[in-house]
Amino acid sequence: MPASVRIGVIGDYDPESRSHVATNRALDHAASGARIAISVEWLPTASLAGRVEGALERFDALLCAPGSPYKSMQGALNGIRFAREFDRPFLGTCGGFQHVVVEYARNVMGFEDAQHAEYDPYASRLFITPLTCSLVGKTMKVRIIDGSGASAVYGRKEVEEQYYCNFGLNPHHRAALEDAGLGVSGIDQDDEVRILELPDKRFFMATLFVPQLTSTKNSPHPVLSSLLQAAARFKEVREPPAVP
Repeated sequence: MPASVRIGVIGDYDPESRSHVATNRALDHAASGARIAISVEWLPTASLAGRVEGALERFDALLCAPGSPYKSMQGALNGIRFAREFDRPFLGTCGGFQHVVVEYARNVMGFEDAQHAEYDPYASRLFITPLTCSLVGKTMKVRIIDGSGASAVYGRKEVEEQYYCNFGLNPHHRAALEDAGLGVSGIDQDDEVRILELPDKRFFMATLFVPQLTSTKNSPHPVLSSLLQAAARFKEVREPPAVP
């Protein structure tokens, strides 16, 4: 078993939040199943509102947790940008998915006014908009795109996942995001985007659903397990074992 990998969770922890408690438990499930020792630290979004390199460099993987709107949208975006630009294993779920879209639109596609409707519903360029129907508490099927990173993670063509959100990708911007390199690797029965990834990274995935909610000790969720496995590989690269 490698030395403990360090996981930074971007989010404003609330012990009353079901998805936050589930995040901690799911990471423990995945660590036990993969036989990887972990240490987990929650990173309040306000603490990431400025320069983040010094605060985030020590982590072997980052997870942007559910909980939008965050106390600092900019802090969440800064954390996501660090993971993307420095190729740090990353997972964003629910609100994390939504902020991955906004970060990519602003900092890769050049739309500085890209916005999330939960923060500013009247913005002129909304990349994240209200869902037609709330998905809070719903379990729905997701079709996995062949040949994607998500396909390698799941090893299945279709899965069922649980949601906890009211906002999602504005479908009018899907093609532009894909053309700019943000890959779609999971869709629902109505062809709505449910998983995004950056295929050129070690591990960079965003799910609109919350995989943490369905993880159990006996059946760790494969997305969380894959994140920790990527973190362990990254740690070995940057901290190779000493040669006797």
